[in-house]
Amino acid sequence: MKVDLFDFDLPDERIALHPVSPRDSAKMLMVAPDGALSDKIVTDLEVILEAGDVLVVNDTRVIPAELRGTRHRGEFAASVSFNLHKRVDGNTWLAFARPAKRLKAGDRVVFGASSEVCLLDELAATVKAVEDGQVTLGFDFSGALLDEAIKARGAMPLPPYIGAKRALEERDKADYQTVYAEHDGAVAAPTAGLHFTPELLARLEAKGVAIEYVTLHVGAGTFLPMKADDTEDHTMHAEWGVVSPETVERINAAKAAGGRVVAVGTTSLRLLESAARKSGLLEPFADETDIFITPGFQFRVVDVLMTNFHLPRSTLFMLVSAFSGLETMRKAYKHAVDHHYRFYSYGDSSLLFRADR
Repeated sequence: MKVDLFDFDLPDERIALHPVSPRDSAKMLMVAPDGALSDKIVTDLEVILEAGDVLVVNDTRVIPAELRGTRHRGEFAASVSFNLHKRVDGNTWLAFARPAKRLKAGDRVVFGASSEVCLLDELAATVKAVEDGQVTLGFDFSGALLDEAIKARGAMPLPPYIGAKRALEERDKADYQTVYAEHDGAVAAPTAGLHFTPELLARLEAKGVAIEYVTLHVGAGTFLPMKADDTEDHTMHAEWGVVSPETVERINAAKAAGGRVVAVGTTSLRLLESAARKSGLLEPFADETDIFITPGFQFRVVDVLMTNFHLPRSTLFMLVSAFSGLETMRKAYKHAVDHHYRFYSYGDSSLLFRADR
């Protein structure tokens, strides 16, 4: 399909630079299976969801993956910033660098001193490769020691459409993390989950809505623009995900009993549908997924999708168009723009019902 089909006009002022407070007071546009639109708020989930439904959330934790360092090459030095986006092994990360043209293989990068890491004066790495703005960094530390060093020196990796408009703030440490985040590894937040509070989750459980946790470590590739003119020419980034056998058993049982599977975020949906590709039934999963969902995709697990509003021409807008229909989502996004919904990571939410149900 031509990527131009997924373009739409978005006024710059619709991009949210901060989340609303409390989190669950955000607006939520509900899109019914027949395309009917209803203006709601996130707390309306208490009324919309029913006993027996399963809310599936992504419990990945965002690491402070933005690092600023000094490149050393002989007697010459230059400032460079990095966004770590994929761990290769115990001491090697892939990263996007700015400006990448200042780097070449063999360069040393020092990320500064920090008293927060016991007995360590600096975090340093060697540039192993540079290709198309992506850098392979081999750190001097490895494993848990490297993780702690990165946490001590790194900053929250805000999306570029926020970071270009304002400086990082102390509140972002909490704002850009879900309340149920548990497993370190993401370099971008599963932003649909940012709307939940412990109180809302407790009320949903009290109603009989089951809450299940899966883990997909979101990569920075989610922000990369589509360079291809046709979806068939696009290569999707891969992300690591886990769906445990116990979670699979409970979700399958709920579906068999007539409950709906409600995925919180495109990350949860992509992971669940990846785990069901071979047999048609949800199965345990622990692997990378590069699933690319466009109109025509056959959904096998997810019945309802809660997700934020996405970029024009993005793989995520293609996904929601596959889920609820391209023309329906065009109308929904126009409605969202006209009614002052807030877009992107810190923006409002939508609740989409699958068009083929």
